[in-house]
Amino acid sequence: MVIASNGSIAPSGLLVVVSQGQSRSPEKRSLEDAIATIAASLPNTKSLIVPHLYDLASDSQSVKKMREWTGPIVILSWLFDRAGFWVLDRHEIRGQHGEVLLLNLDLVSDDEDEEEDKEDEKAADRVTNIAVRPSRKIYSIDMRSGGSGEVFAAEFRRILSVEQLDLPQKDLLSLARFLNPTNSTALSIDGSGRLDGNANGDAIAPVSHESPLGIVPLRMDEHPQRRWYPVIDYSRCTNCMECIDFCLFGVYGVDRGETILVEQPDNCRKGCPACSRVCPENAIMFPQHKTPAIAGAPVDAGGFKIDLSKLFGAPERDEDPAEAAARERNEQLILAGRAAVDFNSSSTESAANGSATATIEARVPKQERKPDELDSLLDQLDALNL
Repeated sequence: MVIASNGSIAPSGLLVVVSQGQSRSPEKRSLEDAIATIAASLPNTKSLIVPHLYDLASDSQSVKKMREWTGPIVILSWLFDRAGFWVLDRHEIRGQHGEVLLLNLDLVSDDEDEEEDKEDEKAADRVTNIAVRPSRKIYSIDMRSGGSGEVFAAEFRRILSVEQLDLPQKDLLSLARFLNPTNSTALSIDGSGRLDGNANGDAIAPVSHESPLGIVPLRMDEHPQRRWYPVIDYSRCTNCMECIDFCLFGVYGVDRGETILVEQPDNCRKGCPACSRVCPENAIMFPQHKTPAIAGAPVDAGGFKIDLSKLFGAPERDEDPAEAAARERNEQLILAGRAAVDFNSSSTESAANGSATATIEARVPKQERKPDELDSLLDQLDALNL
């Protein structure tokens, strides 16, 4: 790879960005390095390794480096495809969705055509139809979708062809030699991305992140802390403002065009996905949440057409998603030393913060319920006369 004296990468050809996982799993690191090296070996392709995409700050060197690139981008992360694409968008690295064939088959819907028809009916309301993204393509790939470097290499070659950056025959032969080396000291990959060993059975360590072809991916040496904040899918968002009305922590704001945005991401309470539950279009993601539907899995996939209370991560009680959201918000308010908000009434604190009453109230039938742990906690706090 040729890098300019100032460390920048020329905005031509294809940029492949490998986002490292938050864990330091040797298997994941081996697969990440192998994928980056394979990408760097292809013609008209630059390869960049960055820390975990979701943890990066917008002013980080990794984000600045990616912003320099004006051509097509392939982003590979340990996130769902949709989440990876919109995390980049949040960092003002924008484009159109590029078609990816490496998919998690467990999440593919059998009713794709039917769901597309339903989406077309609402397409005019989407934010992306108001604030149009650049024409360049961004291909987001979940690294959990492929089992080996060879699988990713095939997808890179396909994307190069789609982008009319076709591989010369000699480069295809070079790539074939890299994927199936004849020397005993080459880096090999099995189906899980592990380093196998050489012909003598000895373990092989990564060699300065350099491929047998002598090409080195560019690696960003940053160590961001883990973060927790919402990511908006603007292809689904209708700018209804229910999230900003519901959140009492000042996370959301609006831009000059009165479009909703995540203005203060680090105000978000770690582990709380409440605002994603009240979004009527499922446009809010928390990429690190344990529940796939909240983390950015395909919204309309057939496998997710189940009871909503289980879909949104509240299987331990018979609870509507909207009620779960209100409960989670109150828990976070109490932890922050603030007053809880009555679910079925207006809130003085909400008004003081310029936020409306929770808009989910109308969607939840009023009913009697038994006191739970939160009620007990609130009673104890009231008894203290704080």
